[in-house]
Amino acid sequence: MTTPQQPQAPAHPPQHQPPAPPQGAVPHAQAPAPQQHAYAAPGAAPAQVQAQQAYAAAAPAQPQPQPQAQGTGSVPGYVSPIPIQRTHLGHALASEWTKIKSVRSTMWTLGVMIALVIGIGFITVSAAASSDNLDLDGNSTLWLGFFGVLLGTLCIITLGVLVISSEYGTGMIRTTLTACPNRSRVLTAKAVVFFLVAFAVTLVCTTLVALIADSMVGDMQGAVAATDEEWFKSTVGVSLYMAMLGLFALGVGALIRHSAGAITSVIGVVLLPLVMALFMQGASLEDMRKFLIEYSVPIQLAVMYGDSGAESGPSGWEPLWIMTGMAAAALVAAYAMLDKRDV
Repeated sequence: MTTPQQPQAPAHPPQHQPPAPPQGAVPHAQAPAPQQHAYAAPGAAPAQVQAQQAYAAAAPAQPQPQPQAQGTGSVPGYVSPIPIQRTHLGHALASEWTKIKSVRSTMWTLGVMIALVIGIGFITVSAAASSDNLDLDGNSTLWLGFFGVLLGTLCIITLGVLVISSEYGTGMIRTTLTACPNRSRVLTAKAVVFFLVAFAVTLVCTTLVALIADSMVGDMQGAVAATDEEWFKSTVGVSLYMAMLGLFALGVGALIRHSAGAITSVIGVVLLPLVMALFMQGASLEDMRKFLIEYSVPIQLAVMYGDSGAESGPSGWEPLWIMTGMAAAALVAAYAMLDKRDV
């Protein structure tokens, strides 16, 4: 006898499928979109509808948002009243001129330089005028301004280094390069502004000392009247030499980026050859000693005044070309390193 089995429920309950539409039936047509230009209430009178349409046509157009100009970085919908213009070297020159005339170190350094060149020059001329045994031995009186300019080289070297190294010390160089990412333009502006300032100040000082010397000791025993070329060389030529020496210091400052280290290095280049030559003894070092003396900066500066005391070595305008080459080499190295280094 077998037990009757209970009927099992199906594994999947039957799904109620919606009745398929009969084939050939037409789908419901979509309702027409309402008109956008005017709203007419249902049941409104034709005259009212026409009045609403006329009001919509007479209403002023709503301002549309302006697309943002690409590359300007301005906020959408905001128009700055400040005109946007492309920057150039003139803006960098104006910025560097503002900085160099507003920094106290510039005023102090140039003030000390003016005091040294004019003060030492006047003292030298006064001492020569009061001397009874001084004989210029066929030279002009313009070389009496050499001693003041020689001490002024220390000030021009210091100012040339501080033009750029002070910004590295205070962190101002980050702001400068953020405002002007073109680093070559920044260095060019610094070099041009410093060169013009150094040349103008030195030219005024050397011309004033030359006029004082010519008026006080022009008729001294053994003195001869200076020619136009000697006047031009002892004023404009010496000023160009001092400005180039300052550019050399500026290039070294851009390379070292430390004020004390750069000033010490440039002063060493200026004075060390002459000091080393004084301690070189022996016949084997005679040629080296002679070379260091003739090409040292103080002797080259004396050549610009027409009397170096050396029998050979640079003469005429050669010291100016030598210093121009040194300044160009330092600035080229500064341009190359400025683009590779981080600030």
